[in-house]
Amino acid sequence: MRTKIIFEDRDILVIQKPAGLATQTARVDQQDVVSELKHYLTGSSYLGIVHRLDQPVEGLLVFGKTKSAAAFLTAQLGHKDKDGTLNKHYYCVICGKAANKDGQLVDYLYKDINNRAMVLSADAALKEPRAKQASLHYHILEETVVSAAANHSMLTVDKHQPSPICLSLADIQIDTGRFHQIRAQMAHGGMCLLGDCKYGNDSTRIISEQLGIRSAALCAYSLEFIHPVTKEKLHFQIKPQGKAFSYFSL
Repeated sequence: MRTKIIFEDRDILVIQKPAGLATQTARVDQQDVVSELKHYLTGSSYLGIVHRLDQPVEGLLVFGKTKSAAAFLTAQLGHKDKDGTLNKHYYCVICGKAANKDGQLVDYLYKDINNRAMVLSADAALKEPRAKQASLHYHILEETVVSAAANHSMLTVDKHQPSPICLSLADIQIDTGRFHQIRAQMAHGGMCLLGDCKYGNDSTRIISEQLGIRSAALCAYSLEFIHPVTKEKLHFQIKPQGKAFSYFSL
């Protein structure tokens, strides 16, 4: 099983999803987190999906093992009371430097027929009934320069080497849970994620290829919520496993 169990009791499951594994898919020939967990929970009749992560994204997810537990956890999504929020933080690696160390991005998103999140201004969103507001906060934690050798087979972290590639590590908290929100909003804000072929530009795709990063450098590393039965506040945190994060002191 590629899915890693972080915590389990009678009511909930907290797991670590690897990059490349879908949370849930309709394809019968493709494994996903839900099918792995249902196989793991032999004899159990219920597994409630509370939230999802995109297939290229790694990180923490919580599931309800009863309908009441899943409903309680789902109710915490988007709840602004700090004592009751299902609170998620993400690490991402950005190609280049951000113009500001801290910021908030507020846009309007909708999913098009090509399964892509489209970013609209407030004025344009008035003409698109599918558009919903998306908001996130980011904070730049660290910057580094990685140099790729001419044949792209050797990499060093040295500011004096040729072909310097600047990378930035950001902490992100989302205020809304929209489709591909972080990847689409960060790219629209000039901060494309390393390894993100869908929302990157020509320059960031070349950088990703040079560094051998083939999956969006995004990890849901922190998860906090109120337990549906004990009402205890639980907090889980993991270290990203993706190669993109190895350039930073996590």
